[in-house]
Amino acid sequence: MKTEQPQPATTADKGLNFIEQIVEKDLADGLNDGRLQTRFPPEPNGYLHIGHAKAICMDFGIAQRFGGVCNLRLDDTNPQKEDTEYVEAIKRDIRWLGFEWGKVCHASDYFDKLYDFAVSLIRQGKAYVDEQTSEQIAQQKGTPTQAGTASPFRDRPVDESLTLFEKMVKGEIEEGAMVLRAKIDMANPNMHFRDPIIYRVINKPHPQTGTKWHAYPMYDFAHGQSDYFEGVTHSICTLEFVPHRPLYDYFIDELKEGKDLSDHRPRQYEFNRLNLTYTLMSKRKLLALVQEGLVEGWDDPRMPTICGLRRRGYSPESIRGFVNMIGYTRIEALNEYGMLEAAAREDLNKRALRVSAVLDPVRLVITNYPEDRVEELEAINNPECEADGSHTVTFSRELWMERADFMEDAPKKYFRMSPGREVRLKNAYIVKCTGCVKDETGRIVQVNAEYDPDSKSGMPGADRKVKGTIHWVDAARCVKAKVRLYEPLFTVPDPSADPRDFRELLNPASVKVLEECYVEPFAVNNSTGNPYLQFQRTGYFIADPSSTTEAPLFNRTVSLKDSWKGGQK
Repeated sequence: MKTEQPQPATTADKGLNFIEQIVEKDLADGLNDGRLQTRFPPEPNGYLHIGHAKAICMDFGIAQRFGGVCNLRLDDTNPQKEDTEYVEAIKRDIRWLGFEWGKVCHASDYFDKLYDFAVSLIRQGKAYVDEQTSEQIAQQKGTPTQAGTASPFRDRPVDESLTLFEKMVKGEIEEGAMVLRAKIDMANPNMHFRDPIIYRVINKPHPQTGTKWHAYPMYDFAHGQSDYFEGVTHSICTLEFVPHRPLYDYFIDELKEGKDLSDHRPRQYEFNRLNLTYTLMSKRKLLALVQEGLVEGWDDPRMPTICGLRRRGYSPESIRGFVNMIGYTRIEALNEYGMLEAAAREDLNKRALRVSAVLDPVRLVITNYPEDRVEELEAINNPECEADGSHTVTFSRELWMERADFMEDAPKKYFRMSPGREVRLKNAYIVKCTGCVKDETGRIVQVNAEYDPDSKSGMPGADRKVKGTIHWVDAARCVKAKVRLYEPLFTVPDPSADPRDFRELLNPASVKVLEECYVEPFAVNNSTGNPYLQFQRTGYFIADPSSTTEAPLFNRTVSLKDSWKGGQK
């Protein structure tokens, strides 16, 4: 798959993507009586990921834009994989992204109608019960260039198929012993038409229907019909369903019972999936990561799940901004991970509260500052939004500063702390470094400096310019915290295309835990209701759900600048 950054397919005047242009024309032409209804149909067998976010923004967003309605329809045709935990997570994630459905539907709502339709097909000689194994059926399908061969059960008497199908439904048939197939065309160049399986036996209670059914419809049989029963006008899905579209239309045509559906029918349209470098989107593989303990859970901040991104500190607006950035086309592309990070930076720069945090601390002593003096200084919460106000920080003789902000023997263009050089302590004073103290191993344990009492930020005449500004926290009044720094979960740009087992591709440096960091109290006791923080000069962070006042824990959402290059820092 080619790595590229596709541009949205939009019209210059209205900013409509190609599907929105189709919808606008359909509404203008009066199709479906000028009505617009979409649906978001996830299978409740896992947590939603960022790929689903793109579909959510399309399905719900297009309904919002054109005054239609979008339903949430849970594709619950396989009770072996579904769980109510996933259902609640799906609802929570959709709402977090900023959308609301018209109503909640289930594919199982239509099981009676689908059963009646299947019986009708059998009676018309258009479906039959097949007792071959799945392997035999697959072999007889042929290839795209070679016609398939008919099942020995293809001409089974109608009454016999009706009887056996009834036994399948009632639970009198073992799983795998037989299936119901549509009788269409074993030579059709579209292999989906080669007598597709439309019902299989699953002897497990269903979360919605209990033990009423023991045979369940396949996706291709349930999906289009559910759209039809539900009144969907535009069935929007991803490009892998392009070959399925003729079958989608075929079953609806069989279902219409002589009605003229030329202007009243659901129509399927496809757009490209969201693929992201250094990321997997397979729910099966994501589930394996969770079950095998290779990540903390579905909401691990390294996961591409919506709940993982939320825990990591991505805002709903940043996810929607990313989707808008990559756009909707008919061409599959592998989007750069850095684009997601860029969308986060753009959004969080506008909303994050600025706080001071020192992640790799070394003590800074202002030797000429009074030992018993403590000052309160004003710190602006967000320079991008005056309404966010300010908070106070304390300043005293002993501070913590970043170890990387001091260099004992610095080059000429080094503008941070170095003996004989001046820097400004953010929101405070200009200080001049006078030296450092080392332990017996030669490691620097303390930096010494003297301050200029007339250089306090905001004082008249305190606008003397120095080339460097560094952040700090008050050593006596700060809060000790843990900080987790995250990088992509995989080491290769396209793990889904790599022939190796995906477990071998995991990045051993995808998380780094800093055990001894110091943050100003406002970072822990922030009562503004805004959870998004910028650790000044470091990156964007959010408190982990497990964080407490006594044991603060922060997750880095993204650094201030793009530093991920080809899997290496």
